[in-house]
Amino acid sequence: MSIQWEGVMPAVTTKFTDTDELDLKMFEKNINAQLEAGVHGIVLGGTLGEASTLLDEEKRILTKTTVNLVNSRVPVLVNVAEQSTKAAIATAQKAEDDGAQALMMLPPMRYKSGDKETVEYFKAVANNTSLPIMIYNNPVDYKVEVSLDMFEELLKCDNIEAVKESTRDISNVTRIKNRFGDRLKIMTGVDTLALESLLMGADGWIAGLVCAFPAETVAIYELQKAGRIKEAIDIYRWFLPLLELDINPKLVQNIKLAEVYTKIGTENVRAPRLPLHGEERKQVLKIIEKSLGNRPKLPDYKNL
Repeated sequence: MSIQWEGVMPAVTTKFTDTDELDLKMFEKNINAQLEAGVHGIVLGGTLGEASTLLDEEKRILTKTTVNLVNSRVPVLVNVAEQSTKAAIATAQKAEDDGAQALMMLPPMRYKSGDKETVEYFKAVANNTSLPIMIYNNPVDYKVEVSLDMFEELLKCDNIEAVKESTRDISNVTRIKNRFGDRLKIMTGVDTLALESLLMGADGWIAGLVCAFPAETVAIYELQKAGRIKEAIDIYRWFLPLLELDINPKLVQNIKLAEVYTKIGTENVRAPRLPLHGEERKQVLKIIEKSLGNRPKLPDYKNL
């Protein structure tokens, strides 16, 4: 099984009710907004999806619900972020059973694995699922870097196909292309470097603010792909203050507040997270309201 590693794939938020249950009604509303905007895949249970707070059964409900909603229009990816190799293999196999088309994988959680341990962890999961895998390389937040030499070993597994490139080093896109060509697809994972990464050869964008602004996000991707760079840059410059809400410890709360303003989400987060309050909330609202006040008119990006 393989998928097209390209385009915009939102790392969607998980919606909760006021009583801390899964809010599948609002979740469906957001997924439909993403599909209407023209996204190219859906990523479940990532950092924005509050993966560490979800029960195993909740993850499975979200996967099955999304697979049914999407109905094969775009691939559904499930994040694997576990503390043990055994648990990671089990998560991958459940995702496959529940209809996911691919996996996004983080290094082991809590324990800071060494290079060999990290490689063996990823390979063990790859060897126990038929699903294609995207390695999430985010040493800034997760303290483990997957080097090019490590990828050389990992690519011996045919189903390790892509990287979510979140090192914050824009030149890494070129290093990967120079070393691996098209064997390792690149999905940029940092909103504030997204357009730069795409212009340097990244194949797609695992996006955050897309959760609240799906059309603008997809428009940037489609415009740059069509060579209409100035138009893409103009939208991107408008978008940047919002995109910066993603590179913040409160990214979940920030983006959920933005979803409220675009009417495709709620502020509900799962404890220990709490909704924004006080001066912090005022500052985020100022950014959101100012951006909505001069929201750009988009070209017909779906028919470029």
